[in-house]
Amino acid sequence: MKIESISIKNFRLLKDFKIDLEKSLSLVLGKNNTGKTSLLTCLDKFINNSDKKKIVSEDFNLDYKKEIEKLISETIELDEEDFNKDIHGIKLRLVISYEEGENTCNISDLMMDLDPDHNKIILGYEYYLNYDHYKDFRKEYKSFVLAETKKVKESEEKEKDKPEEEERKKYIPKNFDYFFKLNAEKFFKYRWKSINYNYELSVIDESNFNDLEQYKTKSNLSNIINFKYISAKRSVTNKENEKTLSTQTSEIYERSEKNDEDEKKIEEFKSVIEDTDEILGNVYEALFSDITEKVSLFGGIRKDESIIKVISTLQRKELLKGNTTVIYKHSNDSEFPEHYNGLGYMNLISMIFEIEILVSEFKRGKDETPADINLLFIEEPEAHTHPQMQYVFIKNITELLKNGIVLQKDASGKIIKSQPFQYIISTHSSHIVANCQEFNSIKYLKKESINDIKAKNIKDLEKEYTDAGEEKNYRFLKQYLTLNRAELFFADKAIFIEGDTERILLPAIMKKLDLEVELDTNELPLLSQNISVIEVGNYANIFEKLISFVGLKSLIITDLDSVKKDFIRNSDGTIKKTKNDRERKSDFSCRVSEAEKTSNPTLLFFYPSDSISFQNILQKSFEEKRFSKNPIWQEQADGYLQIIMQTEEEGYCARSFEDSFFHLSQNKTFIKDNRSKFIGLKNLKYFYDNSKDAYFLAEKCVDSKGSFAIDILRCTNETYSNWQIPAYIKEGLLWLRKD
Repeated sequence: MKIESISIKNFRLLKDFKIDLEKSLSLVLGKNNTGKTSLLTCLDKFINNSDKKKIVSEDFNLDYKKEIEKLISETIELDEEDFNKDIHGIKLRLVISYEEGENTCNISDLMMDLDPDHNKIILGYEYYLNYDHYKDFRKEYKSFVLAETKKVKESEEKEKDKPEEEERKKYIPKNFDYFFKLNAEKFFKYRWKSINYNYELSVIDESNFNDLEQYKTKSNLSNIINFKYISAKRSVTNKENEKTLSTQTSEIYERSEKNDEDEKKIEEFKSVIEDTDEILGNVYEALFSDITEKVSLFGGIRKDESIIKVISTLQRKELLKGNTTVIYKHSNDSEFPEHYNGLGYMNLISMIFEIEILVSEFKRGKDETPADINLLFIEEPEAHTHPQMQYVFIKNITELLKNGIVLQKDASGKIIKSQPFQYIISTHSSHIVANCQEFNSIKYLKKESINDIKAKNIKDLEKEYTDAGEEKNYRFLKQYLTLNRAELFFADKAIFIEGDTERILLPAIMKKLDLEVELDTNELPLLSQNISVIEVGNYANIFEKLISFVGLKSLIITDLDSVKKDFIRNSDGTIKKTKNDRERKSDFSCRVSEAEKTSNPTLLFFYPSDSISFQNILQKSFEEKRFSKNPIWQEQADGYLQIIMQTEEEGYCARSFEDSFFHLSQNKTFIKDNRSKFIGLKNLKYFYDNSKDAYFLAEKCVDSKGSFAIDILRCTNETYSNWQIPAYIKEGLLWLRKD
């Protein structure tokens, strides 16, 4: 039995949210404020509902709160039929599936039909407004508004006779938010439901349900689903007086004792404590003899009535809690207390201890049966840990949890019966993503708007590539992300570049641009923004589905790569011929002014050669190189993907970055002034020959692109003012800098 999906409406950032869960691990990714904690809190408040975990007014989605205000404030009151067309409130829906042969006694009352081919139940949790409370809400809010209006008038009346030179106080009327915060609990109530599932349409049929308030099943829900979590706000410190790990050992023991899994060991522990009680009892009798004799002098109604005795009554749990200390071994013979180690190690060990405790709680007591579904949520395990420990955690967590709840072992300790459980790990650590063995378990949370989050399955991205016949591209993408650039999932913006030159120079170009071009209001410098730079060669087109999937504002910096047909020649310049004496042609790089087309795969993807000529590409404006995907990539002025390549500058259009850099007169002077330092260039004499254009210099003078880029950095002055950024790069980065 497992949870297939979780749907949430109107809770905090989750206005209309659905996430699919995997059979075991679901790795939930998202930047800060993308609803990861909202998901955890919603599950906790509904499933573990208690007086300490009530839903409050602040839990309502802000956009939805405005809808409630409109509903309550409208002049016309809805009749009951119209009102009940919608469910007004916060909703949680769990789609649960079960397999043939599983014990379904706990969920039998939740089944809406007995069709053997139907294997889903829908468990519904609500914090909702019913029709009677809706009418009361409207009535009381109307009275509240009238009272506030009256206070405004009274205030104005009171202040109107004051002399003009005196400050007149003005009463600010309380708004709907104030009233809602005070009264939400009064009008909204909890409700538990079993809801029908429409198998033909694969949707939840909200109109057909059973109210579990009328069934004994409501009190039985804890046997259907058990939800526990480890919060990111962990109480791990390395203060000397704190014993987080040591305290956890007593909790682990308490659970072991309740589960009676290690009965022999526990009986030995009890026996030792009983023997110790007897020894300490004799010591206490001597130690406290003076005070007990003094007490006896006060007498009582009868002789010896006030005789007292101090005995030893060691409590197993309390003994561990107060006297068990976790230590660290250092070298062979040195031992240190737990607080001597760093927060990262303490956090990692504490999580392992906590998982052990929670797994025991999932298992329940010796004579108790675990719930049908056991869901564990680990929130941001990367807290306080450096990358190495994050690698260790995500690589080993699957191994740690794979056995689920161990129900029975044989004499040798081998597991012969266990119950698996599902677990969710939320993170914004690229290291955890990169080392997750279950890449297809990734769920990506994307903020569609300020108050609306959507969850996407990485498996859906794989399907996009597969349906397009691009399985190899997906495999490459998966390897590339896990080995190099998993931080792309957590970036706010992305730049896709071709190679070493751009990779080395880009930070300096961004710094130079921030110094030269004044920031607009609320605009951050490029180097202060969360921008991921991805080196992809001229194959940025492979990433186009990922860009759409993540929805990142992205800049692709690529080259025109102009080519023309020409004869294939021998080393002496003569035309090479086939065995049949036929002359052969191929595409060769050339100046843009001579070009027939581009050989750049990215440009050919967005501008197919059969639909647009190379000359038409050159004539496109900056805005016409901007795209959005819905469902295919189309030019769109407010799109989120901008492609930039060389454009005409100072009367010339370059083919490559080096070509465009060399053409700018300031840059030629810059190279000449620092000639001895440019070890990445050769044939520097050509920079003094005005008959040689930038294309020739790029072809004949670049010895190493990487070294050339480093040379530029080495020769840059403190103000970044002695060389010039090619216009196409400057224009693209200024677009990216804006929100």
